[in-house]
Amino acid sequence: MTKRRAFLKSTGALGVAGLIAGCTGNTNSGGSTDTETSTATETATATPTPESQMTFGGDGAVDFGISPSVPQEDLNVQYSPLLDHIGSYLQDNHDVPSDLEVEGTIGSNYSAVIQALGQGTMDVAETGPFAAALGVKTGNAEIILQRYGYGSWEYASIIATPNDSDITELSDLSGKTVAFSDRLSTSGCLYPLYSMSDQGGLDVGELPEGNGSQAEFDARFAGGHVGSYTLLEQGQVDAAAMGGFVRDTKTGPTPEDWQSVATTLHEDTGLPRAPIVVSPELSDEAKTAVQDAFLEGPDSIYYGADGEDGTDDDLWFGDVRAAGQEEYQSVIDVADELGVGTDIFG
Repeated sequence: MTKRRAFLKSTGALGVAGLIAGCTGNTNSGGSTDTETSTATETATATPTPESQMTFGGDGAVDFGISPSVPQEDLNVQYSPLLDHIGSYLQDNHDVPSDLEVEGTIGSNYSAVIQALGQGTMDVAETGPFAAALGVKTGNAEIILQRYGYGSWEYASIIATPNDSDITELSDLSGKTVAFSDRLSTSGCLYPLYSMSDQGGLDVGELPEGNGSQAEFDARFAGGHVGSYTLLEQGQVDAAAMGGFVRDTKTGPTPEDWQSVATTLHEDTGLPRAPIVVSPELSDEAKTAVQDAFLEGPDSIYYGADGEDGTDDDLWFGDVRAAGQEEYQSVIDVADELGVGTDIFG
C-alpha cells in the first residue's frame, strides 16, 4: 500500500497540505552569490514549507472514526469537546496546517471502521476490543490507548432473555433466534458465541464469520448493543447478546426499564474496555501526537457539549491510559478459540 506521506504536491497548494509529509530543501546553483545563498537559507528557516508539517489523511483533516454503538444523534453533543481539544492540542504543540480540523464520522459497522483505518481514509478511531485486535492482526490498525468507564478498566458481556422466557441455560438456545450486536463486537458477539459453544455445547457454525446457516440457532445482527436489546424488547428474538453497560447504565434503557423487560441468562466479566486505535498510515510522530492529546487532555473533554460533569451528554468513558496489543491478548485468544480469521473483513 502506498503511504500517504510519500505523496508529493505543489508547495503552494495549502488546501492539500494534509497530504504532504516529506521534507524539501533549497540547493544553490553554481552561480549564486553568498548573499543570495544566505537569503535563501534564512527564508527556508523562517517559513516552513507545507512538506515539513505533520499531516493527517488525504483530505487535510484528522478523520476520527466512531463505532456504530454510538447513536448518530449523540455524535455532536458527546464528542464535540473531545474533537475540539484534539484539534487545539495539535495546533498548539505541533506544526500542522493552520486550517486543520478534526471531523467525527460514525462507521456503518466495526469492519468499516477498521478497514478505513487500514486504507488511510480514517486516521484515529474509537472501537471495540475485538475489532481492534483483528485490526492489529491484519495490519489495519494500531492500539494506542485503553479507555476507563463506569468505574473500571474492564466490563461485562451478557446474554439476556425476556422475563417470561422458559430459557434457563445456554443449551436451551438451540433452535432459538439470538440477536448479536455486531460481528466484530467483543461483548455483543465474540464472548457470547464462545460461551454458547464452550459452556452451552452449541454448534455456532462459522460464526461470527459466514451467514450463520450452519449454526444451531438463528443469528440476527442488530448493528449495535442497544439495537440488540431493542429486538429483545420488541419480542423479535428469543435472546440477545450485548455489553453489560446496556443493563447497568442509561445506555439505551434505564436499569429499571431493562429489568422490567429482560433477565440475564449468562454473563462474562473481565473484558478489557474498548481502545483507541490509529491508522498504520500515520507517521510515528502523528501517532504519538494523537496519543498525547488524549493523555494530556483535561477532564472536561469527556463532559459533552454542555461542559458539565454528570449530565446526559457525557461520554461513557472518562479517562484513558497508554495501551497496546498485550492489553487485549485475552480477546485475541478467544477469537483464536473460535477460529476467527481475516475473512471476517470480506
